[in-house]
Amino acid sequence: MYLSHFAIAEMPFGLTPDTAFAFPARSHQEALNTLLLACEGGEGFIKITGEVGTGKTLLCRRFLATLQGDAVSCYLPNPQNTPRTLLLALAEELGQVLPASCDEFTLLKRIGDKLLELADAGKRVVVCVDEAQALKHASLETLRLLSNLETEKRKLMQVVLFGQPELDAQLAMPNLRQLRQRISFHHRLGVFSREELRLYLDHRLRVAGYRGPEVFSRGAVAALHRASGGTPRLVNILAHKALLTVYGAGGVTVARQHVRDAVRDTDRLGSARFEWLRRLFR
Repeated sequence: MYLSHFAIAEMPFGLTPDTAFAFPARSHQEALNTLLLACEGGEGFIKITGEVGTGKTLLCRRFLATLQGDAVSCYLPNPQNTPRTLLLALAEELGQVLPASCDEFTLLKRIGDKLLELADAGKRVVVCVDEAQALKHASLETLRLLSNLETEKRKLMQVVLFGQPELDAQLAMPNLRQLRQRISFHHRLGVFSREELRLYLDHRLRVAGYRGPEVFSRGAVAALHRASGGTPRLVNILAHKALLTVYGAGGVTVARQHVRDAVRDTDRLGSARFEWLRRLFR
C-alpha cells in the first residue's frame, strides 16, 4: 500500500471507529459535551441522531471512554433484539449471566436488584444503545419501564440512544409518546465544514505518523468536500482512494483530479449521490 511512500505507520482513513483518530469537530464536541452534562445531571434518556457515516459509533466510544470510575457502562450494539433478548444482553453487561430460558419477570427482577446494588455502592449505570433506530417498539417500551427504577435522589439507569434520523420518526409515533417525553437532552450530529475537513485530513495523517507538508491541496479539499458532503465515512473512503491514486502515480500531493478519480471509482457503492458525482466528474 502507500504506508512507506508517505512514511506513515498505519492506514489514516480506515472505516473502523478508532478513538485514537477522533477529531474534535464542532458538532461532535457539542454532542460529547451534551452527553457528559446530561449524564452528570442524572437524566433518564438522552438521544443522539445523525445520518449514516457521521460518526455516531465513534462518538459512543469516546463517550464511554470519558466516563468516570463511579459509572458502570453497558454497551448494546445489536438493537434488533426482542425485549427478552435485550434484557438478557443488558443483564450480561451488568455481570448477571442467566440461562437463555429465563423468563422476563426473573430478568427484570435480577436487573432491578443489580441496579439497586450498584446504586447503594455509589455507582451509576449508563446504557448506550447503538443503531437505536432498529429497536422494536416493544424493546423501546422495555427500556422505558426499566428507566422507571429510581431512588429518592436519582434514576438507577440512564439510557443513551444513538441512531439514524429514522429514530426521530419512530419516537414521534403516538404509542411512544411516554418515552419521547422522557428524553430531556438530544443532539443531531452534523457534517464537516470545508475548513474542518482540511484540519480533519491533516489530523488523521498526523496520528498515523505523517510529518511532512500538507498532503491534500486546497483544490483537493474543495473537491473532497463537495463529493462527500462533509460526511466523515465518505471522506475516509474517498481520501483513501485518492492517496492510492497519488501513490500509483509516484506523487506526494493529492490534487483535485485525484479526488475526481476516487469519485469515479466509487460509483460501484450503488449510492445515488456517488452516481450523480461520477457523471459530474466524468
